[in-house]
Amino acid sequence: MRYLLLYICIPMSQLSSILDVASSQPILTDDIDVLQYIERNVPGSIKYSIKRIRKQSHWNIEDTGVMVYHFNEMNAEENYLELKFCVSGNFFCKEKEAECDFCKLNNTKTCIEKIESVDMLSFTYSPTYLQQFAKAHKKEHSHFEQVLSFNHPFSFSKTSNLCTKTTGAIQALLNHHYTDTRENIFINAQTQIIFLYTTDCLLGEKEEDEFACKFLSNEEDREKIINAREILLQHIGEPITIKALSRKVAINECYLKKGFKEIFGTTIFDFYQGQRMEHAKYLLYEKGLSVTEVSSSLGYSSISHFSTAFKNHTGIKPCELLIH
Repeated sequence: MRYLLLYICIPMSQLSSILDVASSQPILTDDIDVLQYIERNVPGSIKYSIKRIRKQSHWNIEDTGVMVYHFNEMNAEENYLELKFCVSGNFFCKEKEAECDFCKLNNTKTCIEKIESVDMLSFTYSPTYLQQFAKAHKKEHSHFEQVLSFNHPFSFSKTSNLCTKTTGAIQALLNHHYTDTRENIFINAQTQIIFLYTTDCLLGEKEEDEFACKFLSNEEDREKIINAREILLQHIGEPITIKALSRKVAINECYLKKGFKEIFGTTIFDFYQGQRMEHAKYLLYEKGLSVTEVSSSLGYSSISHFSTAFKNHTGIKPCELLIH
């Protein structure tokens, strides 16, 4: 199944809000009841926001995604790629008690209140951050490569209905169980997955559920690969070998490596290393930890090894992040 795309080259200032794009009728400001708002920005990485609002009974919202590519040939510092989403049909749990089991429908006896929500998400990726994906792409002169390398010569936006994979990744982001530093690790990983799935749907040629690795047609094997990703996120501070990882998810190493690259668009090592460095940014910039403390928490044997890995990933030394 292919997706109908609207390819619009328009000034960024004329873009409607994602809620207006997703709704079949104008949304009045007085109708908007904000349930939750989260915003975070780490320099040289991702700026994201999540706004959850109460869904009104008369609204007709269609799950929608918009890609905004902003290019300024005269000032590269203004370049960015933004993904905006509007999804409905989720339930926001207003008061999550300790005994809440985070059920999908919030219908347990201990649930105090469930509110049907419309959720708006925005992810703004810097050119530096996107370079890690551009390096892994095989077609050097593809549209995808041009966008990730910011060689596409003009700004544009693309709008489409959400594909199944992107919707699932957004649902996981909205309904995760993690808190504190584990929450940051999970969100970092999920924003990458959302980016990969969305660009695959909007810029790629591959049809949904069409896999080069034939064994991935088996849902059980796909679940093993997805589980492997979750285990990697749980071992950010204690590295795990591919051999050990393959045993944990009960799939051979060759299938694990090929399947991981097929589903997530990157190698196991690059994914794991990227998550460690993105989490390092969070610990340095948001939590105010020292380079020594971050190096130790991520399981590095020496500060110099950590600093080298951090610079290879971000282009700057760990200590320089605090200057920005």
